[in-house]
Order: sequence, then C-alpha cells, then structure tokens
Amino acid sequence: MQIHNSSTVGEAIDSAEGARAGQWWLVWRKFRRHRLAMIGGFFTVVLYLVVFFAEFLAPFSPDRYSAEYTYAPPQRLHLLHWDSSQGWFSPYVNGYKIEVNYEQGRRLFVVDPEKRHPVGFWVQGDSYRLLGIWQTDRHLIGPLDPAAPMYLLGADRLGRDVLSRTIHGTRVSMSIGLVGVGLSLFLGILLGGLSGYFAGWTDNLIQRVIEFLQSIPSIPLWIGLAVAIPAEVPPVQVYFLITVILSVVGWTGLARVVRGRFFALRTEDFVKAARLDGCSTLRILFRHMVPSFMSHIIAVVTLAIPGMILAETSLSFLGIGLRPPTVSWGVLLQEAQNIRSISTAPWLLLPGLAVVIAVLALNFLGDGLRDAADPYTV
Repeated sequence: MQIHNSSTVGEAIDSAEGARAGQWWLVWRKFRRHRLAMIGGFFTVVLYLVVFFAEFLAPFSPDRYSAEYTYAPPQRLHLLHWDSSQGWFSPYVNGYKIEVNYEQGRRLFVVDPEKRHPVGFWVQGDSYRLLGIWQTDRHLIGPLDPAAPMYLLGADRLGRDVLSRTIHGTRVSMSIGLVGVGLSLFLGILLGGLSGYFAGWTDNLIQRVIEFLQSIPSIPLWIGLAVAIPAEVPPVQVYFLITVILSVVGWTGLARVVRGRFFALRTEDFVKAARLDGCSTLRILFRHMVPSFMSHIIAVVTLAIPGMILAETSLSFLGIGLRPPTVSWGVLLQEAQNIRSISTAPWLLLPGLAVVIAVLALNFLGDGLRDAADPYTV
C-alpha cells in the first residue's frame, strides 16, 4: 500500500484545480499564502468599515466639548465588575478629581476610584444619520449618564474626546486616499495608455510631462498648490481641491507602468482584431487592454493609497491642507505641534498611531497583491 503525504496530496489537488481555474482564483490562491498580506487586508477592511459606521462606533460627536475636562487624561475601561443588578459584566470608568498645581499653573486630573460612571453598549447619545440615511441616536459604546465624562483616549484643549475625533477622522483620511487614487488611476491609465498605444510624438510629449512633474520636489509642489486655495473656501470644497491636488501629482508613476505594459500588448492579436473590428481607441484601451493586467493595476493602486494618506496628513499637519472644522488625522495632529501640548497631553499623538496602522496595513496588502498578481512568482 502506498502512503501519500497530506501536504503532497493537498498540493496535487491545488495544482489540479489551478489547471482549470481562472486568473482571479490563481491570484487569490497565492495571496492567501502571504500571511502579512492577509493581516493587512483584515485591518484594511476594518478601517473602511469604520469609514462607513464612524458615527455609530464613536461614543460622541466630534464637535462635542466640555470646558471642565480640557486635557483630561485617558480613562481605563473596566469590563468585569460585580454589580447586584447586572452581574459580573458591568463596565464602568472611574471619575476624576481635579487638583490645582499652583507651581505649574495648571489643573491636574487624578483618577478617583470612588467615582464610577457606568458604561453601556448600544446606548443613546448624540443624534446622527447612519450612512446618511437613517436618523438615530444609538452608539456602540458610551456612558449611561450623558453628563458623565468618558475619555478612553483622553481629551484635547477644548475637552473633546480624542477617540471619537480619531474615529471620525478615519472617514476623511481613508476616503481622500481612495478618491485621490481613483482620479490618479484614471489619469494614469488614460495618459499612460495613450503613450504606450500610439508611441511616436504622443509618447515623447506625455513622457516629457511626466519627467517634468517628477522632477519637482513633492512637498514644495503640494505647498504651492495648497496655498493657492483661498482661506474662505468651504471645507467640502477644500476636501475636493486637496484630492485633486494629490491626484495631479500622483498619476505619473502609474502612467509609466501602464505605458510599459501597453508597449508589450499593442502588437498582440486581440488588439489587432479589435482595431480591425472598428473599435475606438478608448474602447480598445479600457475594454481590451486594461483587463489583461487588471490584477497588477489593483496591486499598484493599493500601494499608492498610503502615499495619498501620508500626503494629506502632512499637508493638514502643516496647516495648508484640510482645516477645522473638518476632522482628519492630519488636522488632529495639529494639536500636538508644540512641546507644551506633548509634555502635558501626550495622548494627542494617538491619531498618528492610526496613520501608522493604516499605512502598514495597506502596504502589506499591496505587497501581497503584487506578488500574487505576478505570474512569474512561485
């Protein structure tokens, strides 16, 4: 009797399935073997779920403030505690005792173990529209007493909850990267495709424009374009203009990749057949040539989103990007620009941790997609 190793049998089954599987199944099979990419994909999905359900996940509105608790330190959430009415699972946070330090000229918040503010799940709070459609006031977590302080990640200089503002900032920072990459994707495929498809003087003209844009230092170019936005422009228009600015600068790298692929595909039989069939240039580009390396484009786009997020955060941190009352990670990090804020309230740097997590997750995801989309990798 011949005994087969289970791993050998599994590989044989995979190879048999792969022989009759499509391109996307092969990409998924290689992608799921990349553990860091799977972890990055999980965190990316979680972040974009936060984008859609930010109001529900945040305990408070981002503009809710309390002058009594300015620079209040983070509170510990106690989950297990015996309560005669609720049993062991009765979450709470301790209250504060406020002391005045006359030598330093500031108030100090000390945890008061005798004060306990009950915390609940699916509680009533600030009213909002879920997904912009349903009017509700339910939040995932919050204090049972609306007047009780609950600052799990501390408070800023106006007594606003840093956790709630970081969650709401996820929507702007993550979406501006996605929208910006979408515009860059369109410009990169269109101009890079025309460059590789027509070649000749069209290719020379587009490549010279790309080289000119890539020769300009990114930060001064962003600053120059962002400063051109008038100060009286509404926040929604500023968001749109910043997205356009990032897209104008970010399409060049993708255009170079698309150009190289189109040079290789322009002489293929299916392209010649489409041209003889009378298809327009744009139809040949977007319906016949682009789908042939769509998996590679997805990988490039995934790797480009972190750059957009960092660019928006940098501009907003420098004060020339998004401005209050818009809430983004870069705007939140403006609170930590001076030494006094960092020394007295280091928790104001926590939105920077969200930036690190998002960038690492998207980079791991993009790296795994790039490896999975490469037909020459094993």
